[in-house]
Amino acid sequence: MPKNERWGRPYPDNRDWRIYNERLVRRGEFYLSLDFLDQWDELLDRMNTCKRGRPYQYPEPFIAWMACIHIFLQMPYRQMEGFTRKLATFIPTLTAADYTTLFRRIKLLDLSLTVTPELLAEDVIIAVDSTGIKVTNRGEWMREKWKVRRGWIKVHAMIDVESNLILGLEVTDEAVQDDRMFVPLLDQVQQHCGEEHPVFQVLADGAYDRNSLFNALEKRNILAGIKTRNDAATHSTGSPYRAECVRERIRVGGYRMWSWITTYGMRWKAEGLFSSVKRIFGEGVRATSREGMFREVMMKMNCYNMLVAMVA
Repeated sequence: MPKNERWGRPYPDNRDWRIYNERLVRRGEFYLSLDFLDQWDELLDRMNTCKRGRPYQYPEPFIAWMACIHIFLQMPYRQMEGFTRKLATFIPTLTAADYTTLFRRIKLLDLSLTVTPELLAEDVIIAVDSTGIKVTNRGEWMREKWKVRRGWIKVHAMIDVESNLILGLEVTDEAVQDDRMFVPLLDQVQQHCGEEHPVFQVLADGAYDRNSLFNALEKRNILAGIKTRNDAATHSTGSPYRAECVRERIRVGGYRMWSWITTYGMRWKAEGLFSSVKRIFGEGVRATSREGMFREVMMKMNCYNMLVAMVA
């Protein structure tokens, strides 16, 4: 069978490898970022002001740091207690925490996305996609042998193609279709971008080819880079803007030329991000409850945003 000729805009790899390698090395500094120690007492005083009941013993940045250790190093909570106990022998200002406190405080952390607006361009281009996360590492043999079906977790995300930051995130089960999460994700993106960094264009595959989504983009004055079906109608069937996009694709000479003009190929940034997250944090989750699984995935995505902002 003859090999198909590759088409599309070739990706120019113009990276300065000395700078790129240094950025990857700097990620290791994230594990030992103990800046919160200098403000330990001040942060505790602020948290315990007007607090009823038992006062806090550990500031919020310390708990967030331990959550990152839990995610990055895949360290169980009991081992985390031993980790802090040993670390406290080298750092006198650090107070060791027991595993029950760590579990309880990490469970209550705010998991909203951490976004650095300074890294965003003036006109933001968004790529949207979804991926699956395994809920068990028991293997294919056990599933086939005992007919066990656990399903999977679905991660829906919108990514800034320039900075690789996650600007919108929703975690669901596999029963939720991609297009249902489009508008909630777009709301998150616009909230994070604000008026200083307006969303210029959204790139999406055929799973998002819905009249309601084209109408939502038109209403918000956002350019649609959504791949439409080859046999899509050129007249309005519920979305004049979608019909206009279909006619534009035909006018420029078909899908190949349309993808060049709309830079549709940049949608690979979303797939690249999912690949990076799975390589760094693994393809599955260790939590057993549904809520715990969702929280673990959201923590992984938030930690990835922190890494991107750190080395930018």
